[in-house]
Amino acid sequence: MVIRQARSEDISSLRDIESAAGRLFAQIGMQEVADDEPLSEDSLRGFQSEGRAWVAVDDSDRPVGYLVADVLDGNAHIEQVSVRPENMRKGLGRALIEHLATWATERGMPALTLTTFADVPWNGPYYERLGFERLSEEEIAPGLQGRRDWERASGLDGWPRVCMRRSLRSRSA
Repeated sequence: MVIRQARSEDISSLRDIESAAGRLFAQIGMQEVADDEPLSEDSLRGFQSEGRAWVAVDDSDRPVGYLVADVLDGNAHIEQVSVRPENMRKGLGRALIEHLATWATERGMPALTLTTFADVPWNGPYYERLGFERLSEEEIAPGLQGRRDWERASGLDGWPRVCMRRSLRSRSA
């Protein structure tokens, strides 16, 4: 498996990957989420141009999964991670998250954060298996709280959502 920086020519593939992965939500009664538009090309280009977009590629260098990250409250924040359904359950999502963890550690960031659906098997429970912990309301930092406020305003709270954090060890530790 190869993980590399996303390139400009990958952008449309990233939207396709997110749409395909998102359709799985329809199978569990979350049609609104399944129908949600993927991140815009402009947004993805922003992540890509700032060096915060990575792809997992197949043997033909075709993206089959991707992760884009922001920096919130001094932590690497997973904005989106998606894998094509036919490539799921092969460790690609985990590998992309570990790649981000290395990137964040090299930059002295103390943690990875994300927001996700609490009870969807490939969301909250999956991230817990990867070492993320659910944050209480008191533990949510201002930037992450701002992200949750935006999600609420966007209608994502039709299902329980959580903020999660995974501490990182510095290279000197």
